[in-house]
Amino acid sequence: MADDVVEISVVLPCLNEENTIDTCIKKAKDVFNRLNIIGEVIVVDNGSTDGTAEKALAAGAKVVYEQKRGYGYALRRGIEEARGRYVVVCDGDDTYDLAELHKFIEALREGNDLVIGSRFKGKILKGAMAWTNRYIGNPLLTGMIKIFFRANLSDTQSGYRGFSKDVYKKMDLKTTGMEFASEMIVHALKKKMKIKEVPITYYPRRGESKLSKFRDAWRHIRFILLYSPTYLFNLPGLVIFLAGAILMLRLLLGPIYFLGRAWDVHVMVFSGMLTILGWQILNIGLAAKVFTSSIGLENSKTIRKMLNFFSLERGIVLGAFIVLIGVALIGYIFYVWMKNNFGYLAQVKTAIAALVAIVIGVQTIFSFFLFSVLQIKYHNTAVVAEEVEKNEI
Repeated sequence: MADDVVEISVVLPCLNEENTIDTCIKKAKDVFNRLNIIGEVIVVDNGSTDGTAEKALAAGAKVVYEQKRGYGYALRRGIEEARGRYVVVCDGDDTYDLAELHKFIEALREGNDLVIGSRFKGKILKGAMAWTNRYIGNPLLTGMIKIFFRANLSDTQSGYRGFSKDVYKKMDLKTTGMEFASEMIVHALKKKMKIKEVPITYYPRRGESKLSKFRDAWRHIRFILLYSPTYLFNLPGLVIFLAGAILMLRLLLGPIYFLGRAWDVHVMVFSGMLTILGWQILNIGLAAKVFTSSIGLENSKTIRKMLNFFSLERGIVLGAFIVLIGVALIGYIFYVWMKNNFGYLAQVKTAIAALVAIVIGVQTIFSFFLFSVLQIKYHNTAVVAEEVEKNEI
């Protein structure tokens, strides 16, 4: 079968699915025949110890073996083996109905980049999904993606989805576990791809579930947070920094009277700690934003404007100015001490403010050096070597 005539490749990652794999393959082939299209079914055996592979071969599927365990590993291997223009991935346990494959084919032909089967827009049959997944896990993960990436999706954790091979290459996915599903959606959203949900029916599975609820949920959450530096670093850092800085500046004017007592030096120490901590978290977040922008993962106008205005040199000047404020405060403390003939000195709060200013200033200078390092563009070493060789000739 020539590569250019295969339109649809159905990829089924499997681990001990001998009871259902032949049913899934038959359903997919029935859709191929009904729509009169050329398609293929690829079963990726991810370490089965039963007769999954043998049944898949007997049902007419192409079977490939992936020794590295993990949902992402299995899917990536199957997609790499696929010859079709479009790829539809699905589980081999018959919980997703491959008789509904036509919905994905139609949506892909319409020009959508990523088609997701939504169980929540369709129907979830009794016993198909644990209540913890239905009312806690899925809503939590889908809600995080909605908020963090401005997505209008109802079921980001569905394992039934379709895309073209060209779109898959543009996504450049890296994860190896269950978070592969979230990574695909995040990349599609960040790269402004056209996403469409189609309603599907979700059936109770036959056999043992391979999911590890808490471990897999954490892997999804961890991935979503790491790809959302604004929510992981910038917003918390800004809130902590402003709370600490405002409180510290207020205490420089005198104690705060609250709940019948004065709050002064000890709170000043705490507010100084918050100011430094918040500034550090904020700088880490900005570094993460610069990095994701430099590798093309996101195209942030705000970051570009910030970097265009705050060059390394301007960042150094800003940091040095903040340091000078701290040095000036130390000079003021010395002046007061000298005025008292180097006797009793009570400038603890001023000293705290000086310390905070110097630390923040130094942090700023080195942060801008880091921002500049993250923006360095290197040519491919092979290309560089080839250019050098041509010049020598």
